[in-house]
Amino acid sequence: MKAPDQQQAHISGTPVDSPGDSAAAGHEPVDQHLLQRLADAHGVGTTFQGWDGLPYSVAEETLIKVLAALGVQAHTNPLIEAALAEAEVAPWRRMLPPAVVVQQGESAQVPVHVRDGATARLSIELEAVTGADQPVEAIQQDIWVPPRDVDGVPTGRATFGLPQGLPLGWHTLHAESEGVTAQGTLVVVPSRLTTAEALKQRRGWGLATQLYSVRSKRSWGIGDFADLADLATLSGARGADYVLVNPLHAAEPVPPVQPSPYSPSTRRFFHPLYIRVEDIPELAYLKPRKRASVDSLLEQVQSLNRNGERLDRDSVYAAKLQALELLFHARRSPTRQAAFEEFCRISGSGLDDFALWSAIREDIPPEDPLWTDPGCALGSAEAESLREKLADRIGFHRWLQWICDEQLENAQQAARRAGMRLGVVHDLAVGVDLSSADAWTLRSVLAPGISVGAPPDMYNQLGQDWNQPPWHPGRLADAGYAPFRNMLSTVLRHAGGIRVDHILGLFRLWWVPAGNSPRDGAYVRYDHEALIGILALEAQRAGAVVIGEDLGTFEPWVRDYLAARGILGTSILWFENDGDSPLPPERYRTQALASVNTHDLPPTAGYLAGDHVALRSRLGLLERSEEQERAEHTATLEKMMGLLRERGLLPEGGESAAAAGPLASEEQTIEALHRLLAQSPSVLLGVALVDAVGERRVQNQPGTTEALYPNWQVPLGDPEGRPVLIDDLPGNARFNSLLAAVSEALNS
Repeated sequence: MKAPDQQQAHISGTPVDSPGDSAAAGHEPVDQHLLQRLADAHGVGTTFQGWDGLPYSVAEETLIKVLAALGVQAHTNPLIEAALAEAEVAPWRRMLPPAVVVQQGESAQVPVHVRDGATARLSIELEAVTGADQPVEAIQQDIWVPPRDVDGVPTGRATFGLPQGLPLGWHTLHAESEGVTAQGTLVVVPSRLTTAEALKQRRGWGLATQLYSVRSKRSWGIGDFADLADLATLSGARGADYVLVNPLHAAEPVPPVQPSPYSPSTRRFFHPLYIRVEDIPELAYLKPRKRASVDSLLEQVQSLNRNGERLDRDSVYAAKLQALELLFHARRSPTRQAAFEEFCRISGSGLDDFALWSAIREDIPPEDPLWTDPGCALGSAEAESLREKLADRIGFHRWLQWICDEQLENAQQAARRAGMRLGVVHDLAVGVDLSSADAWTLRSVLAPGISVGAPPDMYNQLGQDWNQPPWHPGRLADAGYAPFRNMLSTVLRHAGGIRVDHILGLFRLWWVPAGNSPRDGAYVRYDHEALIGILALEAQRAGAVVIGEDLGTFEPWVRDYLAARGILGTSILWFENDGDSPLPPERYRTQALASVNTHDLPPTAGYLAGDHVALRSRLGLLERSEEQERAEHTATLEKMMGLLRERGLLPEGGESAAAAGPLASEEQTIEALHRLLAQSPSVLLGVALVDAVGERRVQNQPGTTEALYPNWQVPLGDPEGRPVLIDDLPGNARFNSLLAAVSEALNS
């Protein structure tokens, strides 16, 4: 860590009192007060607090670019004044708001804009699942709002109160006045998600793993849905309540594929790479020649299971796709065909559009102009022509998603049969790649020319650009939040829980305009009441817990808000501190998933040994000498080992506190850390599978590219890097000992 005066130079933005530099930006100076008013009207932060605790202002040029991405021109004073006037009158142009999100049991009002003096009527059509067959009438309130001129038409506002007893769900508002009608989305959400309440009575624990890295003798070189079912069965038999996996979102439809599960092509559908070919029923009915072809493809990649150095997604995916092609064309029984058609019906146009993208993307690379050409956008004549031309390929990609859905359902059922209370817990990535399926199919609700990232912090002083387009807050609301709902409902379809990566992004996101440094961004606010409410609604319907990854820089009230809504937080042992000392576990949050590490940290064995310090030094990622970095790391470990000894979890004495002394082995230290964690009140405890087998290699080294480090490509291994298969786990003494220790500690 650099000295404070050196670190400050790396913070983005300018000190709050610094003058603007609009003349240097290539346009006439704008009125800063007007620009800030406009930014605030559209939820764009004009200042932010740096990780050093100091306030910084967002550069004027950045504000102008961010506002432009929101559809607001602000590079001259007349444009700013016009935009301010439009922001004020815009709600009056609509008869109804496009979407209204209310908490169940709370009173709410809906404005209806009509010709001044005209009568209005508002009714609520309840969602079909409620069984209601008659609309519910809203009652107009005796609230007078001065009328205003809207495009030369005197316009009034009638205010209607919504009944407090409306059921949870997605309903439709219908307004009518003088023959003019309008409709909007009404979402009634839980005031509090209750799915984690049972965990307060009996806490639970589970395994966390990167599924692709966990293979068995039956795998095709990559962990798959059947391996997930087996891992759930094994750990469930040892008392686990869940298995938390990496995002299983779909990547590219053909090799090469993006290794990072956090840069997917879509967050709604799943990666066919995880399909277990042998579990598809049609395999049993293939003709001998085609069955032999499938067996041959398996033989080509099955030896990869013994490769302990690096995963080969592309070879595996190429082989699986060939096998899956053969199975797709196999005749399905009437029952199977009906199930496939029902899946397609339920998935609707979202599946059709994703399959269309997949079919086109098989032959057209991401840099092709087609993807940004408005004439080829979804719904265009060109796109519809391709939909007809590629009908068979579209059918194949729809079928792949059906198989994924079936096998995920099987994994969740296996987990519940093994006694797990939650089962599979999915991970929801922050966003999608800029050249992804969602970037094309959901273009209308994404902000153009913007990427999501993070401002500078103590770990990355240049800031981060994740190359992911953000939701456009206004357009998402205009769409009635349907894209957000559809994504959540698909991920939660066969899940006992969902971990939301960077859940703070539902409150605000750091927007980085194209061409800007990640340091030169701005926070854009989202309607967190709506987004968190919809998340809670979909989780409540699925019976799933929600875990928010709430690490990093955030406003103090955010964690309290999430807890009040029934969303669990995330506590990482090494990040929980009281000043310079480890936070006593009794002071951890109750509503949280607590774990020793996370996928962005080294496995605990490697962390204890300081492997990450040596790795970062070798890769040139350190800001100071390796000796200084190691000295600070050793001091951190000394304090933690002292706490373990104080609690009687490690023996006293030894040559080195950091190594826990000769009386405590690495395995004993890792078990002691988990026993310490179990002394917290947190309702869920996480155990990383890498810690259970002694793996030392980090799965992801932030700040590196594939040329420097094989991020997301490290197979599960033992302390020497030899592959560990699921078949090995029942006889793995270290695995069984750690899981037994955690189960005992939680139940003692």
